[in-house]
Amino acid sequence: MKNNYENTYFLSSMAHIKKQNNSDVSEVLFVGYSNSGKSSAINVLTNKKKLARISKTPGRTNLINFFSVTKKCYLVDMPGYGYSKTSKVLKLQWEKIIIKYLKMNKSLKGLVLFMDIRHPMKPFDKNMIIISKKFNIPILVLLTKSDKIIFESQRQKLKMVSEKLSLFLLTSLNVCLFSSFKKIGVDVLRKQLDDWYS
Repeated sequence: MKNNYENTYFLSSMAHIKKQNNSDVSEVLFVGYSNSGKSSAINVLTNKKKLARISKTPGRTNLINFFSVTKKCYLVDMPGYGYSKTSKVLKLQWEKIIIKYLKMNKSLKGLVLFMDIRHPMKPFDKNMIIISKKFNIPILVLLTKSDKIIFESQRQKLKMVSEKLSLFLLTSLNVCLFSSFKKIGVDVLRKQLDDWYS
């Protein structure tokens, strides 16, 4: 099933995870460090420049944002994690919220993990992979901002991350290069979302 992501619209925001009782709804979670490119990815995915607000101050967004692709298919954008000016208490609080979402939400079909290709596999990234494996949640890893480094470096980073990810023994995990600016990997993201939603 192919979805028209240009029809996506902002649905709602909330500060806390609520249990999803509607089993007919399919959700995909977007998660990553602050400034990892989540908002830009949503905008290029939907071909809407301002659907997801890109804050000039990383770490400012602290709400869970829901976007409706169709009446029964949602994108769930978690607050960016780990910005250096964010307090440790707030970092732990958001990590717990994300873990709670992964644990209790039966509507979750997959997780898109955003990593800046220049700084991949940070502690939070590894935690998300471990937790997703525990709850059998499939993952797509996007190495964002790939246009920021040369082609040979892209290949080296992709190989390095793929090798590290293989250590987690996850069969339902894919990794690809991504650039919102150059629109690299957008088709891969759309296809993966279509597969999960179907």
